[in-house]
Amino acid sequence: MDRPDPQATCTTPDGLTVLYDGACPLCRREIGVYRGLTPTEPLEFRDISDRSAALPAPLPAGLSQADLLARFHVQHADGRIEIGARAFIALWERLPYWRWLARLGRLPGMASLMEIAYRGFLRVRPTMQRWAGKRG
Repeated sequence: MDRPDPQATCTTPDGLTVLYDGACPLCRREIGVYRGLTPTEPLEFRDISDRSAALPAPLPAGLSQADLLARFHVQHADGRIEIGARAFIALWERLPYWRWLARLGRLPGMASLMEIAYRGFLRVRPTMQRWAGKRG
């Protein structure tokens, strides 16, 4: 794998880079919804399915492009990575109409429940991707 570009993440203190699978029709649709909104803090959307695109830096040791494609990730400007439900919560906090869901996710125990639901979704994601790919 090529060395990640250190300029690949948002450079503002409150910035968030959304790492999504652009080869996934479900992911593209969802990201399209998010991109249509005006965030309260800077967001960058990076399609990490493109092998020629630079991966965000710094990546935690052992995290590969395959890892990034398998689950939803966001990276804060300071390099911290959020994965799964916590990544969605970090994104939703910055989006109008979605902040209520982020507040719900911050209640005690809710992020864990959301993570369980997300892992359940990941089991059916391949079937849903095939279905979505046929429809559009």
